[in-house]
Amino acid sequence: QVQLVESGGGSVQAGGSLRLSCTACGYTYSSLTLAWFRQAPGKEREGVAQIERFGGKRYSASVMGRFTISEDNAKNTLYLQMNSLKPEDTAMYFCAAGLFTRSSWVLRGASEYSYWGQGTQVTVSS
Repeated sequence: QVQLVESGGGSVQAGGSLRLSCTACGYTYSSLTLAWFRQAPGKEREGVAQIERFGGKRYSASVMGRFTISEDNAKNTLYLQMNSLKPEDTAMYFCAAGLFTRSSWVLRGASEYSYWGQGTQVTVSS
C-alpha cells in the first residue's frame, strides 16, 4: 500500500513562490509514476504536473513556465516548485501515484491514479 504525505502549502501574495513536497512510502519509489493535482472549490480535480518513469515531465498549460516538478529519489520525495503564483492557483493540491507500464504524452486523468495524499492548501491573494 502506497502512502503519500504532502507538505509545504500555505498563503502567499500574488507573484510569490511556494514549494510543495510529497513523501512516498510503502512501495519501491522508482516504480511509481507521480503527479500533482489540484482542486479548487466547486471545480473538478485537474492535473498540474507529472513525472514519467519512462522519461519526461508533463505540465498543464496553465502552469507551464511557472511550476517545476522534480524529485529526490534518495528521499522518496516529489516536489512542486511554484513561482509567479496567481490567485487562480488557489486550490487544494494533491500528490498522486500510480503504476503504469508505459509513458503518457499527456497528463493522466485523476481516475488513472490509485494512490492519493491528503492534500495541502495553497492560497494566493491578490
